[in-house]
Amino acid sequence: MQHLKLALLQVDIVWQNAKQNRINYSEKIQEISETVDVIVLPEMFSTGFSMQAAPNAESMQGETVKWMQKMASEKNTAICGSLIISQNNNYYNRFVFVKPSGEIEKYDKRHLFTLAGEEKVYTAGTEKLIIDYKGWKICPQVCYDLRFPVWARNVENYDVLLYVANWPKRRILAWDSLLKARAIENMCYTIGVNRVGVDASNFEYNGHTSAFDYLGAQIVETTACNEAILIVTLEKNSLDKTRNKFNFLRDKDSFNIF
Repeated sequence: MQHLKLALLQVDIVWQNAKQNRINYSEKIQEISETVDVIVLPEMFSTGFSMQAAPNAESMQGETVKWMQKMASEKNTAICGSLIISQNNNYYNRFVFVKPSGEIEKYDKRHLFTLAGEEKVYTAGTEKLIIDYKGWKICPQVCYDLRFPVWARNVENYDVLLYVANWPKRRILAWDSLLKARAIENMCYTIGVNRVGVDASNFEYNGHTSAFDYLGAQIVETTACNEAILIVTLEKNSLDKTRNKFNFLRDKDSFNIF
């Protein structure tokens, strides 16, 4: 498939109210009039960035994952984002990618945000995920992962680096700068989906959901602080031609992560 079309949902998340958030997302998804291949929601899209895992966690058989499967089937599109998952007596900030068939792929956030004490509540992931979908290789990452380029390094020849986040307004310059840097250094499309609004901890979020191409050119963005749905189409031929022409990835360093 030479084109991959994504709908990026920049939303205001209702604090720790998964049911209301599912209702809100359902309404927004119905507003998407064109056919898309992937719908992307922010980090912890069902609750907001909460350290209160116990009362808010769900299982992989819970209502929110079931809702994702229902939406994916009805819209015939993949849907993804992160949410609080409880499994084997641990809590995870888990990125969940649901295909139209209902098949699920998952990635647990590796870099937990110590400034907020995330590492005291959640268990860090240890495995990088590359999703094969419609002939595209997608590498999902979650928020704070953006600050750690070694973890994202394109040793798998993936096509798309996808970040979902609750990235606050006070540090939005880093968000903008690092998304562009990840695109350039990995010669891949890089997409960042962030939320808007104010959470219960009084942190303000101003979005800046955006996408960059494999040379760092911004191909879609919104600097508006309100809810929005951005549509972006990625082109495989253009990506492959540029990589073959410059082949910067051929000269990358070899390393192991322990």
